[in-house]
Amino acid sequence: MSTPNTGVAIPALGTLPAMITPFDSDEAVDHASISTLVEWMIKHGVDGLVPCGTTGEFASLSREERRSVIETTAGAADGDAPIIAGAAATTVGSTLEHINDAAAAGADAVLITPPYYHAANASTGNLRFFERVADESVLPIYLYNIPMCTSGPIHTETVRKLATNDCVHGIKDTSGDFSVIQRFIAETPDSFHVFQGYDDHFVAAQLLGASGGINALAGVFPEAFEALSDALEVGDTARAKEIQQRIVSPLFELSLEYGFAPTIKTALQSRGLLENATVRPPLIELDDAQRTDVSTAVENACSYLE
Repeated sequence: MSTPNTGVAIPALGTLPAMITPFDSDEAVDHASISTLVEWMIKHGVDGLVPCGTTGEFASLSREERRSVIETTAGAADGDAPIIAGAAATTVGSTLEHINDAAAAGADAVLITPPYYHAANASTGNLRFFERVADESVLPIYLYNIPMCTSGPIHTETVRKLATNDCVHGIKDTSGDFSVIQRFIAETPDSFHVFQGYDDHFVAAQLLGASGGINALAGVFPEAFEALSDALEVGDTARAKEIQQRIVSPLFELSLEYGFAPTIKTALQSRGLLENATVRPPLIELDDAQRTDVSTAVENACSYLE
């Protein structure tokens, strides 16, 4: 059994952007833009970085591209923020290959889903999958519950058992079912990180004891998420609710409707931080009306921030 690195330093209420993977107009990975975005997000107070997740279009990247994206992210962060890299795959062996690649590229931990496409034929199937990965992982593991993109949910009983595994440090919940994250928080130790990944649940989840969030919109409005965390830490829930309702919720609703990677890239383009909003098939770029909706939401949020 490998001994995982345990040096992932995340505050009690952490803000970690689920990063996009920028592409140029020819759909090649734009490493210069990755570096620019990393430096900008760190400057504006993020507590960690999560490349190669769902918003990062990991399923449209080759193995070498995934490794190079992580390497560029880690290099630009230069130790100023921990890197929790996506390492999802459909088999134990391929997941471990991605974990080894992430470690070699400078990641501090990995985020893994249950296998996608084929479902476990019993509730113990995902438990066995995660235990097998944890037995050989060279990095700490964070589970990723996103049932709409995988073969199904990670059940509470599975999370409760895995929370006792020294290699498994937490979970990101993007189920959109608030009762699920409530159970994850209630039935795991305080030392086990429960991150919400459904941006509209940020404030409510923190009030119940979540560890923060791994959120796509934290990569668009990192200063707003820093303000959210500051407000919650001092008990100013009214301020936190206002920030969520005025800044987070409008763009989150558009992301749900138009797709996260295309919407987030368009939003970053509106903020002047990204030249191209290129995505890879099967995703498509937003049409003119959708781009106007996103630009308006960004302009309103930035006006409020000022």
